Parts: sequence; structure tokens; C-alpha cells
Amino acid sequence: MSYRLYDYLPSGNGYKVRLVLRHLGLPYELVELDIKRGETRTPGFLAKNPNGRIPLLEVPGRGLLSESHAIIAFLAEGSRLVPGDAFDRARMWQWMCFEQYNLEPNIGTARFWIASLGKSEAELGEKLIEKRRNGHAALEVLERGLADVEFLAGNAFSLADIALYAYTHVAPEGGFPLESYPAIRDWCVRVAAQPGHVPITSR
Repeated sequence: MSYRLYDYLPSGNGYKVRLVLRHLGLPYELVELDIKRGETRTPGFLAKNPNGRIPLLEVPGRGLLSESHAIIAFLAEGSRLVPGDAFDRARMWQWMCFEQYNLEPNIGTARFWIASLGKSEAELGEKLIEKRRNGHAALEVLERGLADVEFLAGNAFSLADIALYAYTHVAPEGGFPLESYPAIRDWCVRVAAQPGHVPITSR
């Protein structure tokens, strides 16, 4: 069985899915869509995902799944990327929820404005200042969370590490330098050293 993934390569949310597929050795076909050109807003794509967003996973014989964390949870169920212990599994979800509420909306959005849309800091003004403030607050939480552990959930590599790595490792592209976060920098190195790892630009 081969999945079909609709994605935009610079997207951290799409990268999460590609990383899980690669880590688990699952075959997939990539359909690249350029969100800057409105390719997720066409009638054809909206028929697949009315929310008009990537990533979107087509599961043969079952249908379509949207939302990155729903997709990676489906793909990784029963695998080494999901802790077997209930508390460690809850800790995994704790960090994944944190990523969606605190990290991605600030770091991911600022990065998209600057790196993808080419907006200047002067042009973005106060809304960028707010994203920077909230993004650094999220990085400080992550830094403390990594102070005494190698990985985020049960001290074993899991979906939590993939979900948070996706936007954290490219945070400098949004104006969030990581020099003040040594635990995060060391963790990024450990995540990138895992078998099956590929860079965000990889298909």
C-alpha cells in the first residue's frame, strides 16, 4: 500500500508527515502544491479538503486525512514512535498540543511571513513583535523541558520530537536565533541523527 501525500515542501506541518513516513519506511507518492499560488484553494483540492490546507494524506481504500498531528498519529500507531507506557504517551500528546497552540502559531507564522512571503520586519510591524515575543516564550518552555532529558516523551525518540523539531530547527528563518537555547540546539542534533531522518526540503 502506498500513500499519497499532498504537501508544500517548506511547510513544517507537512515535514512532520514526511519525517514519520521516512522513519517508518512507508511508501508514498508526493503531490507538491504551491500554497503561495493558491493551489490548495482550487475547486479540485477543496473537494478533497474543504479547509484548503496541506498536508493531506490519501489512504488507499479508506479516504483522506487532514491535520498534521492526526495524520502522524494514524501512521505511527503501534510503532516505536508512540510510547507504550500510558503516562509517556500522554506526555507525548502534551508536547504535541503545546506545539500546535504555542510554538507553531508564532514561530511557524513568522517564518512563513519572512521566508516564504518575503515580508520585511518594518512591513509586519507590531504583529511580528507579538509573534516574536510569544515564540521566544514557547522556546523557553521547550528549553526547560529538554534540560535533563534526551527526548521529550519517556526519554525515547517519539512523535513529540518530530512534531516540535519541524518548526523549531528552522526557527532562525523566522527571526528566532537559537544561540540562547543550548538544550534545544543539542536536541536538534540528536533528532537529526536518527535513522531515516531527512531535511525539510526532501521529497
